[in-house]
Amino acid sequence: MTAPRYDVLGIGNAIVDILAHADDSLISRLGLAKGHMQLIDADEVARLYAAMGPAVEISGGSAANTIAGVASFGGRGAFIGRVSDDDFGKVFRHDIRSIGVAFDSTFALTGAPTARSLILVTPDGQRTMSTFLGAAAELGTGEIDAEPIEAAAITYLEGYLFDRPEAKAAFRKAAGIARASGRRVALSLSDGFCVERHRADFLDLIRNQVDIVLANRQELEALYQVSFDEGCRRIAAEAPLAAITRSEEGSVIVSGSEIVEVPAESIGTLVDTTGAGDLYAAGFLLGQARGLTLAACGALGSMAAAEVIQHLGARPEMPLSGLAKARGLGI
Repeated sequence: MTAPRYDVLGIGNAIVDILAHADDSLISRLGLAKGHMQLIDADEVARLYAAMGPAVEISGGSAANTIAGVASFGGRGAFIGRVSDDDFGKVFRHDIRSIGVAFDSTFALTGAPTARSLILVTPDGQRTMSTFLGAAAELGTGEIDAEPIEAAAITYLEGYLFDRPEAKAAFRKAAGIARASGRRVALSLSDGFCVERHRADFLDLIRNQVDIVLANRQELEALYQVSFDEGCRRIAAEAPLAAITRSEEGSVIVSGSEIVEVPAESIGTLVDTTGAGDLYAAGFLLGQARGLTLAACGALGSMAAAEVIQHLGARPEMPLSGLAKARGLGI
């Protein structure tokens, strides 16, 4: 088997994030569920956007944010996602390529416009997301290019993308290519509501095609419908490796009978929790791709998550490579 050209390749929603600060009264007035993500249509995008205050536009999407984190560490990242030949699609492609990520997906000339996510951030750092998936949700097997998957140490699948049969088929095709090439497959459970919708399919993937599971405490409990401790026991029996985040309580990494608890990194001011799980995944997966210990992988994840929650937006503002080196976690 040849050495991998990429550390991590992500497959997920290609989205342009539109972020703005908001107070709880605006969240209530708009009829949104604070702290949750909802899928919306084009008309709702227009209604919510009109009600938002001054906003910042940043290319996003959960797996794309993870790969941006990999690049910030100095890792070699690649991404597969569907964007349309429109202004937002061009913004997304420019942004992700500009940080050194390989993104060779062609513009879709038919179908829905490029996806957007409206993110309202309240003073307590919670983010309420309203996402128009647009072109991103139309990703299918045609977008799955075998060559970069075969060249990636880890292929990372974003659970948010899993709603359509075409996306499920794309995930299974990508996982099959990776496994046949002797590479590993990672899956993010993404969101508790996502788990509720796709529990059976996620369990099937985990049992048959996934090597690494990334989830938070609520997602793990929703997956098995049990307590956290029992969920850890169940995932240990069904996945070779799982990393479960618990916000300020840090993370728990489970691999067979081995359990490693990693503390959260101390921060100054919590500004925006958007991207915390995505950036934890960046550090953890890059550590895995480079053969680090479980404790070191978790520490890289905690450090990246701590950086991103101290500013607006889901991508690092400071080079994670420098922060890792300063903490003796150089890769």
